[in-house]
Amino acid sequence: MATIVLYSMNRTAQTTARQCIIQFSKRASIVDSHLSFFRRLTSLPGARCVPKATGVRFMSHGTAGKSATGRTRRGALLVAGAAAAVAGFVASGSHFQRAEMATMIPKTEEKEIAEKCKTFMAPPCTDVKVLQQRKEEMCTRMEMLIMDTQAEFCRALEEVDGGKFKVDKWERKEGGGGISCVLQDGKVFEKAGVNVSVVFGNLTEEAAKQMRSRGKVLKGKDGILPFCAMGVSSVIHPKNPHIPTVHFNYRYFEIEEEDGTKQWWFGGGTDLTPTYVNKEDGAHFHNSLKEACDKHHPQYYPDFKKWCDHYFYIRHRGETRGIGGIFFDDLDSPSQEEAFSFVRSCAQTVVPCYLPIVYKHLNDPFSPEEKDWQQVRRGRYVEFNLVYDRGVKFGLATPGSRIESILMSLPLTAKWEYMHEPPKGSQEADMLEVLRNPKEWV
Repeated sequence: MATIVLYSMNRTAQTTARQCIIQFSKRASIVDSHLSFFRRLTSLPGARCVPKATGVRFMSHGTAGKSATGRTRRGALLVAGAAAAVAGFVASGSHFQRAEMATMIPKTEEKEIAEKCKTFMAPPCTDVKVLQQRKEEMCTRMEMLIMDTQAEFCRALEEVDGGKFKVDKWERKEGGGGISCVLQDGKVFEKAGVNVSVVFGNLTEEAAKQMRSRGKVLKGKDGILPFCAMGVSSVIHPKNPHIPTVHFNYRYFEIEEEDGTKQWWFGGGTDLTPTYVNKEDGAHFHNSLKEACDKHHPQYYPDFKKWCDHYFYIRHRGETRGIGGIFFDDLDSPSQEEAFSFVRSCAQTVVPCYLPIVYKHLNDPFSPEEKDWQQVRRGRYVEFNLVYDRGVKFGLATPGSRIESILMSLPLTAKWEYMHEPPKGSQEADMLEVLRNPKEWV
């Protein structure tokens, strides 16, 4: 996933970017690194990058990228459903501006794969020998990334909570499997789940119908569409209402068509759902994501932030699920390598964008009334996930899916009060105002 558009950046901004990325390969004390990271972050003057280039066509929205066969891509198609909300500003974008490569990701060597697999929460879904044989393929590189992301995030959460994740490796008889890591009823987290899944087989008609509704042209042989899908997904529900819920998901999809070529695309995002408005937390979270996006194109953050606000919108309530972050789907340009580099940058931002907020509010006192408001907001979280979430819908439509893993995102507790409306001028009312009128945090 790696190109960067040339832009002006002052020295302070360069320093900020370096400090905001915690390398996943480092094994130093996670607690100390997060605490020092947050202290450095809050002491900085908030320097920002000023992009020179604007306008970007970051995906084809309908015809995913072809594998390297020399074939030309089909024309762009508009995405229905969630993507329709952003079709306007996507259509107005100019052709993607190619630039110098930020950092080329070296192909993982066989020995490196074997050693890296030892650091994961469990052996990878695909046999290590198979990963070594196919080390150049995107499916292997993406599986290594999502396994690494799961392990690093789980260990960071264990450090702050003091508890241990239950690791549950499962197989899907139709093909593939996954690893579910769940920490339940801990000291800090009421429920924390970090899932990895790597599944393959033939796409069902219902799943294909959902994809076609987004504008995808799928031509299978005799109606059969072989696919491979993989991703890492996490939802963290803290006990303290002053610590926000966080969600992230990064995924890769391949479909083989009747002529043997493959459509591929990436999707994902990271978003925050606080119970109470905290401007500093919102700014830190969004700035961290913006810095990751800006390494690849200056339009990524504003476009994907807007898409996130539209996607995580609870239409029947007239409010967003949280304060957003970034969200993207069907990302198949400017190249497979560059798209992968971008997703990798986003995955590496998960720990530094969230853990400092957790530590900041770790010992905040809260009242029974504040806890009740958290429960009401969790009810809204459940409504979105069960009614609108694309991943849940795809999972439930895929034979052999593991229901426990799909519904891992739901909190242990939530509540629904009849005709609930917070008092005017209250902190709860302030939160509701932000959810009904999304704001800019950067």
